[in-house]
Amino acid sequence: MSKLSPAEIGRFIDAGRGVAPADLVIKNVRLLDVITGAITETDIAIVGSRIVGTYDRYEGAETIDGAGLFAVPGFIDTHLHVESSLVTPLEFDRCVLPHGVTTAICDPHEIANVLGAEGIRYFQRCAERTIMDLRVQLSSCVPATAFETSGAELDAGDLIALRGHASGIGLAEFMNFPGVLFKDAGVLAKLSAFSDGRIDGHAPLLGGRDLNGYIAAGIRTEHEATALAEAREKLMKGMTVLIREGSVSKDLHALIPLITADTSAFLAFCTDDRNPLDIAEEGHLDYMIRTAIARGAPLHHVYRVASWSAANAFGLTDRGLIAPGRRADIVLLDDLEACSVRQVISAGRLVSEALFATRGAVEPVGLDSMKARQVTAADFRIPATAPATRVMGVVPGRIITEDLTFDLPVIDGEKQVDFAKDAVKVCVVARHGKNDNIGRGFVHGFGMKRGAIASSVGHDSHNICVVGADEADMAVAVNRLIAIKGGFVVAEGGKVTAELALPVAGLMSAGSFEEVHDALIPLRAAAKALGVVLAEPFLQVAFLPLPVIPHLKITDHGMFDVDAFAPVEG
Repeated sequence: MSKLSPAEIGRFIDAGRGVAPADLVIKNVRLLDVITGAITETDIAIVGSRIVGTYDRYEGAETIDGAGLFAVPGFIDTHLHVESSLVTPLEFDRCVLPHGVTTAICDPHEIANVLGAEGIRYFQRCAERTIMDLRVQLSSCVPATAFETSGAELDAGDLIALRGHASGIGLAEFMNFPGVLFKDAGVLAKLSAFSDGRIDGHAPLLGGRDLNGYIAAGIRTEHEATALAEAREKLMKGMTVLIREGSVSKDLHALIPLITADTSAFLAFCTDDRNPLDIAEEGHLDYMIRTAIARGAPLHHVYRVASWSAANAFGLTDRGLIAPGRRADIVLLDDLEACSVRQVISAGRLVSEALFATRGAVEPVGLDSMKARQVTAADFRIPATAPATRVMGVVPGRIITEDLTFDLPVIDGEKQVDFAKDAVKVCVVARHGKNDNIGRGFVHGFGMKRGAIASSVGHDSHNICVVGADEADMAVAVNRLIAIKGGFVVAEGGKVTAELALPVAGLMSAGSFEEVHDALIPLRAAAKALGVVLAEPFLQVAFLPLPVIPHLKITDHGMFDVDAFAPVEG
């Protein structure tokens, strides 16, 4: 936050006292106090980016008629990856700010795993232009583990060099929790370098003494709790729990009972990974708010979780309340229970397409990041080395996968897909030009009967992940993905049936979020035509190579046992 001049402070004082006009006044609005729950009709006076007056009547150079509307503090998404919206940060701004999200705390570790520091600096440049306040955490785990090939590596010194940008808060989610618990030297160096700031957490299913050790390292927030008991233990041990509802990880319904008068000050909302289809069809944080209220969570505590509590968790003490001296991030609603957004004010500016047009452009990066070699069907054959096969089991609505064991058919010494057991192939093709690795395995839960789906979005190292019932179609999908410089491809019968190009680091479109939304609809239909039963197959594919989420995953090195934190033998 930059220092204010005496003249600026004087303007705030005079406008707050009513002896000088404000820049903008919201007249006759019903203000929800997220601390007491009181609803009071009042004016809200704003000078520049700051609220200067409430609970009184004011005059201003500009006015907004707030009669019949409710005013609540701007929403804060406490953990997300902009890349998972499949658009650039400036388009993400256009996409979610109209849903009331005035602050987004992002971890750019997707692009960092592809481009390293260049990717983080790109996000920092974008944050200088967004209308929302985009906060760029520094990615702590690039790569997430040593058992995959990433496009870049960032050590403690690299992160220290990126520190100090105005968008920064601290160190992003520390995914390598085994590295924390076993005191890996590189992990300890990063924790030490940022021990005077905020360190975001990531510890799925961690509990007991191991959780104590993880928290003792200085980690204070956690978004991976998926069940009440897990979340309550983390709350009891002093963590702020970030309740998540993404396109794949859907934890909101399970954790809504956590939101009470006793706990709301220690909770926040986040989306982690949410695509434009879900944002358009359901919403963003506004969806989480209306859903929590509809399920019985106390209304003003839900809005507190979305604003004041979230701000406090990350040290953003200048926002989260509609009160004098706070940043003028305000959402005007037609209905509190429905969280129906009418207008949004971000840092004192009424959000509109005209306002977005004032931002200017930021040149995209990573347009030639797809360095994988062409593949053939033979690259996806899996030799039969043992009678039983460990198979990754997809759980709809979760990124945690099961570790299953199936007896799969063998023909000519090669393991085959088994449609009766819903076991098809999953392979990871290295794409960063460092090697020609291909990891091979099987996955259960897609329902796929034919064809293949390929994605260059593969958390977190973002190699190519392909799921297929047919090796030839797998090759078609992967080769087309390379040709379009990244994205999603569906193939069937030797032909591409749908695709979406994501050429910015192989992760994001250079187009608008509306264009991405429209392209995702035929992609979904093409996936369903293969027999796929998952509601969000593409982001589900993207999480199969994430070797820090239990229990069984796959990387370009092969199948990976997350619980043992070791490759699967054989």
